[in-house]
Amino acid sequence: MEQAKLVELITREVLTQLGSFSRSYTHAKLVSVQVSVRHLHLAQPEIDTLFGKNYHLTKQRDLYQPGEFAAEEVVTLVGSKLRSIANVRVLGPVRQRTQVEISRTDAISLGIDAPVRRSGELDGSAAVTLVGPKGSITLADCCIVANRHIHISTVEARQWDLQADDVITVKVLGSKKTIFGDVQVRVGDNFKLVMHIDTDDANAADIICGTQVEILEKE
Repeated sequence: MEQAKLVELITREVLTQLGSFSRSYTHAKLVSVQVSVRHLHLAQPEIDTLFGKNYHLTKQRDLYQPGEFAAEEVVTLVGSKLRSIANVRVLGPVRQRTQVEISRTDAISLGIDAPVRRSGELDGSAAVTLVGPKGSITLADCCIVANRHIHISTVEARQWDLQADDVITVKVLGSKKTIFGDVQVRVGDNFKLVMHIDTDDANAADIICGTQVEILEKE
């Protein structure tokens, strides 16, 4: 009889522990990662210079976030020491201001000092020359290494107690577990949940598209 009670107590304890594990896993704030390779967003004046007057970008495929797409068009980036990177993809839609996003490795290759910045924070960023089939243009304050960031919908952000421009820490749940800090939260009504990192961060932590991270805390 005592043995039966002991078995019952052990069973209850195991079930309790399993339940706690299940609840903690279920409530973990998990986000899939997409790796952003070098690319650029163009304003219409630069499109006209690079591809011809009144040129319209040609959609190649839709991207994950609603309204964004990869265009057929590519350009060559040229740094101050005449080092170049060819076939850099243009992303749409058309922006109010041209923004080039590269990795730190790309910046070294081009011989430029591109700072880590949030999207749109271009004042004081690096200059680079863009070369297209119809012309070229050198732009100051246009080239950055994009910061780590998470896109999240307004509804999900409220559920997870996050606000626009919060800075958080995440844990990479891949083969090379890593902690990333300084991750910006971007909130939008139509955003789909995803984290964006560049190729340098991805290679360092052995991340591929679809690898998950867990949000740990606000900084």
